[in-house]
Amino acid sequence: MSQEASIPFTPLSMATNSMPITPNPTAPSLKRAASTSFEGLEESGRKRLKEDHTIPDEECPGSASLDAPTDSLDLVEGLAQELQCGCCSALVYRPVIVTPCQHFFCGSCCVLWIKNGGSNCPSCRGQSTIVTPFRALQPVIDLLLRHAPHMSRSNNEQRQADEIYKAGQSMRLPSPREASPEPNVTQSADLARPCPHCQPGNPFGWMCPQPIPDPAVDPDNAWHLDNGTPPGHAHCGNCENLLALRSPSTTKCDLCQVHFCGVSVPGRCVAAPLLAQHPHGMSDIGDLILSSDVYECFDSNTVEVEIMLDYLSAQRLNPRHVYREIVSYIQSQARGFTPLIDLDLFTDLHAVTPGVDLDPDAPRNRICRLCATEVLLWGLKEWWVRERQKGFLEGEVMNRSDCPDGSNCTRQKDLAHAREFNHIFGAQPRPATPDRAVDDAQLASGRSPHPADEESIPETESPHDEIEDTIETYTDPIPTELTRIPPPLAFARLFSSSMSVPTERPSPSSELFDPLSGLA
Repeated sequence: MSQEASIPFTPLSMATNSMPITPNPTAPSLKRAASTSFEGLEESGRKRLKEDHTIPDEECPGSASLDAPTDSLDLVEGLAQELQCGCCSALVYRPVIVTPCQHFFCGSCCVLWIKNGGSNCPSCRGQSTIVTPFRALQPVIDLLLRHAPHMSRSNNEQRQADEIYKAGQSMRLPSPREASPEPNVTQSADLARPCPHCQPGNPFGWMCPQPIPDPAVDPDNAWHLDNGTPPGHAHCGNCENLLALRSPSTTKCDLCQVHFCGVSVPGRCVAAPLLAQHPHGMSDIGDLILSSDVYECFDSNTVEVEIMLDYLSAQRLNPRHVYREIVSYIQSQARGFTPLIDLDLFTDLHAVTPGVDLDPDAPRNRICRLCATEVLLWGLKEWWVRERQKGFLEGEVMNRSDCPDGSNCTRQKDLAHAREFNHIFGAQPRPATPDRAVDDAQLASGRSPHPADEESIPETESPHDEIEDTIETYTDPIPTELTRIPPPLAFARLFSSSMSVPTERPSPSSELFDPLSGLA
């Protein structure tokens, strides 16, 4: 057997595992040499790059403990800015997303946007169709609030937002409205515009016999306002637009002589019958409380005003009912509204030029809202005097001692003095003395008792003295038991507990009937 046959066969895998392979330095290398263009470059690698950027911990001790809170705070602040609502600029609450622009907002902010007429995205103003809850963003907000609870909204804000928007609801944006027409900037303010009845085929069913030319259609015949009001027309006292004097809808206030169109603002551009009108700005007792004119009617006596307001609340009376009672009282007098007109009470109430009162003695049947308020304020104090005499007030109010100076007392603004004494009636007569008896005799004869004193000491009159004097000139004679103001002892006898004093005022509906009460 030859020597080659004596060598056993060994597989290559077994030989590799059993014997180490030692490279032969003299054997030619199979690795291709690098290109000459890379010669001279420094050796680089991932391991070398990692070693170059690795900084030993001993060179910057404690750096990890200092940078971690700063980085966390910056992350929270940056995330909070990215999650701000585009409407309220606060961290979004109950987020919703607008389709298709993908802008998100607070659910309550988006509801208010739609209620205020929004028909597009509040951020980009792009046309949008639907708003849905942004459920994917809510966990991110919750995580942020756990790390920064100070960014959370207050309980009151959350409660208000939840009342506006219920979480999880989708909303639809309304269709965009048609664009408003461009304003006519070339329209001249010096030219009169046609009234509502001047246009042919107007919806009011009446054509103005003297129509005003439209300056946009017929500029050559336009009416210039420097020439005055167009013939057959006037300005409405409420809306100040031109109106046709002969129009069926036009009314005139018999007190201020101002016309009203009855077209522009229903219920306000009208002079209604006396008992059917509503005083302007006096719809309930709260308006009386806020009106400084009411306190001036009582000489700034806040105590007496509070007693009257409590009485109105207890009897469920509103300012309109008081106004109607005042009007009924004025109509029952001989001269009616003439004393009020003589006081120029209804002058310069409106911003338009009033008409001419052709017959000062004519009956007054219609009144505007502003004149109704003037009537209410003018007669409020006298109405309260008559109302007190009916005996529906509490005994502690009626049994107060009357102040000797009455409504002329200068201490009415003193709350303690105003609560102790009654000032609603006139000054009490001074006690009779010998000198007083001589003075009364001289007054009865028509001679002044102290002419020198009258010249040296001027009298101080209340703003309401002139009105009270005017009332005495036109009122009918009233029985003495109704006009005489009894002294305090007489009050005690009159309202003693032994007498049957009514505890409630008659119902307002039983005293006056308003044919238009259902339309008010």
